[in-house]
Amino acid sequence: MTESLRGQFLIAAKRLRDDNFYKTVVLLLEHGEHGAMGLVINRPSSIRVAHALAGHFELPETDDVVFGGGPVELSALVILHDDSTLKEDGPPVLPGLFVGGSPDAFERVIAESAANDSMKHCFRVFSGYSGWGGGQLESEVARGDWLLHPACRELVFHDDPYAIYEVLLQKFYEANHLLPHRAKDATAN
Repeated sequence: MTESLRGQFLIAAKRLRDDNFYKTVVLLLEHGEHGAMGLVINRPSSIRVAHALAGHFELPETDDVVFGGGPVELSALVILHDDSTLKEDGPPVLPGLFVGGSPDAFERVIAESAANDSMKHCFRVFSGYSGWGGGQLESEVARGDWLLHPACRELVFHDDPYAIYEVLLQKFYEANHLLPHRAKDATAN
């Protein structure tokens, strides 16, 4: 098996036309010989976090929305957060970025963030996730369906999630070009 891709961004190649992943960026949370799991980070929904968690917690109404994490288990909610005191959900995906699924993680991160500006946490709530069986993701990357780029917290919590795809494509091409610059006019060869 190749080295784990955990903590990498998968950027959908322009040729990937699958409706589930067209122009998406996936943060890989897990990757190993048995498969991979990640969250689409650039598909906000119109569902507010407070509404999605109503009946479970009493949360103040905020502008925070649930993101579509992928096509698998759409009723499952996951939270990405920066609260380092909640370590029961495992090691960080990236330095200072944790995954939570427990009621305590949701309640503590969201309620503390809404109640106290000085303790405000960065977080995103996702509905569903993206998953691949053993060897499936490696085949898709080898086929050119996905571009790989090191993940960073700043883009996970980017103010404009719709801009993440283009920002990452630009970063990928800058990091992987063979020529020192792009020619503005290819006929000027």
